[in-house]
Amino acid sequence: MIIRIYNENPNNKQIRQVVDLLESGGIIIYPTDTVYAMGCDINATRSIEKIARFKGLNPKNPDLSLIFHDMSQLSEYTIIRDNTVFKLLKRNLPGPFTFIVQANNQIPKLFKNKKKTVGIRIPDNNIVLELVRELGRPIITTSIHDQDEVIEYTTDPELIFEKFRDFADAVIDGGFGKNEASTIVDCTGEEIEIVRQGLGILEI
Repeated sequence: MIIRIYNENPNNKQIRQVVDLLESGGIIIYPTDTVYAMGCDINATRSIEKIARFKGLNPKNPDLSLIFHDMSQLSEYTIIRDNTVFKLLKRNLPGPFTFIVQANNQIPKLFKNKKKTVGIRIPDNNIVLELVRELGRPIITTSIHDQDEVIEYTTDPELIFEKFRDFADAVIDGGFGKNEASTIVDCTGEEIEIVRQGLGILEI
């Protein structure tokens, strides 16, 4: 199904409808502040593996990120001891960034491996932030890629629905998405490193 939700003022009833899907292990497609993405509840192991296989990733060690509602939720799954890194995150989030940070011992339980790092996102998009807030825990996230060599990301939610209707349990129509992905910033080394320059311009 496709569900129209407005970013300016997400409807609580519709948010709850999508969260019910997430809690039952459903896979959803949703807007962010960059491109449209697919994801599921952090506790939905089968759905995590299904998304990983769909993206051609190792289901036991998928390179997937997490979306958090706010900075305070990060401490449940990550270790950010460096004050410089904490300030960097606080300065740039919510925003179009994926920060790679140290994972705490909650992460290996999710991915069935000894994963030491994790990509984290707090997008500047009310729809997905409300979903995570209502769910009460992060959701797994990965960008939707297009097979078209010229247009890497599909931006029209109706076209996304046509393409993924048999894979996802719901597509949230939050209006046209952008076609530039997030900027990936690795915070796990001695120096902060921009791994991929995307939409976000990092404020140091």
